[in-house]
Amino acid sequence: MIRLRHLLPAVALGLGTPALGQLNDLDEALRTTPIRAERLGDGLHALFGVGGAIIVSIGEQGVLVVDDQFPEMAPKYKEKIRELGGGDIDFVINTHWHFDHADGNKALGPEGTWIVAHENSRRMMMRDNVINLVTSRRDQPAYPEAALPVITYADGMMFHFNGEPIELLHFGPAHTTGDTAVIFRGHNVVHMGDVFNNAGYPFIDADNGGSLNGVIEFSSRVLERIDERTIVVPGHGPIATYADLEAYVEMLTAVRDRIAELIESGASLEQVVAARPTEPFDARYGNPASFVDRAYASLVRER
Repeated sequence: MIRLRHLLPAVALGLGTPALGQLNDLDEALRTTPIRAERLGDGLHALFGVGGAIIVSIGEQGVLVVDDQFPEMAPKYKEKIRELGGGDIDFVINTHWHFDHADGNKALGPEGTWIVAHENSRRMMMRDNVINLVTSRRDQPAYPEAALPVITYADGMMFHFNGEPIELLHFGPAHTTGDTAVIFRGHNVVHMGDVFNNAGYPFIDADNGGSLNGVIEFSSRVLERIDERTIVVPGHGPIATYADLEAYVEMLTAVRDRIAELIESGASLEQVVAARPTEPFDARYGNPASFVDRAYASLVRER
């Protein structure tokens, strides 16, 4: 078988867990944060550490993971996978190209793990990027060859692995232009990546083609492919349900409609912020500042 140093404001990004958002030093988080496992079914677990949530499938055919956090976390989650009965990681699916979900490619790829992603995510990983986080900017340099996806797809693809179909779906620009939803059909579990943030308002990477309308469309299309019993794993935050994802779409739609109405009336970003379009939802989702900024940018671009 073929086998960073400053933490940016993670809560504002939608790129970190709430606990991570309280830390000022990413090095400290990477050193001290353990991997926590939550069982999703026989041979299927969610792993939480620093960065995006991981799903790991362990079975007779080997080990497949969805997302791989940071290189420094790889020894920790590989040890947890061994505790759960698995061995070396055979496949990793990147839900998108952002550093907190895909930088682990730099550790796994050189070891021979096959990396899979949407074609747009591979394209982004091949070049130097800047992520506009509103309060700061994050440089994400091009990945080395060994850390790039070796398998890509355009609209959808299927794995048949460890006794179940695993469906990869893409519905256009959303959180990024290269998002993937991963549905484990045998377990009735879906990993949404950062299209669904269950720890706060989502981050829309508007400067790199992300779209609030796209997040609504992508999430709505996933809801059509799952059912009310589906376990929904978000990019960040606690494991959720169909009803949680449905409520998230309703919230985003209401906020989108309010911001779009203000834009149509000629409102500037400052005026949109002052109008507090997210106010009914702030108690649930937290500080909306970066979300409103990026939502406004994406809606203005799409006019």
